[in-house]
Amino acid sequence: MKVFLFLFFWMLPAMTYAACSSLYNHQFDTLQGDKINLCDYQSKPILAVNTASKCGFTPQFNALEALYKKYQDKGLLVIGFPSNDFNQELSTDKEVRDFCKLTYAVDFPMTTKSSVTGKNANPFYQELIKTSGQMPKWNFFKYLILPQGKKVYAFTSDVTPDSPAILDKIKTELN
Repeated sequence: MKVFLFLFFWMLPAMTYAACSSLYNHQFDTLQGDKINLCDYQSKPILAVNTASKCGFTPQFNALEALYKKYQDKGLLVIGFPSNDFNQELSTDKEVRDFCKLTYAVDFPMTTKSSVTGKNANPFYQELIKTSGQMPKWNFFKYLILPQGKKVYAFTSDVTPDSPAILDKIKTELN
């Protein structure tokens, strides 16, 4: 019995780790100074958005923040991925953080800058592209991941975060 208990507790971290699918098996440092592990959110809807501070779609930060504030307690994770893939992001993570906080009062998690397109895309975005079959075509391209990754929807930049196309799908998945 002691051997069984030892093996069970020794293997428990590995079993927990294995239970996280490749779509969620990613960790990020945030601009807010935290760490976020997507495995912790695989039972919740996630809205992932590649962002840029100097884009015509940048005012969508307002709708993203409103969505986050309204539905975070019901299980929604909104997460931003600042990227300079389209040459419209500020130079440093500090500049991005300050801009988002001071201009749009962004409190939803924003990762440190990374690429979201092509061969240099961060591993999470590589998974999103593979799963959805769509690569971000511009800033504020959105992916809605339903719980357990049962479906990943891709939305172009001109679809706002508060559009019925996104909201209707989110609302059916909330606690």
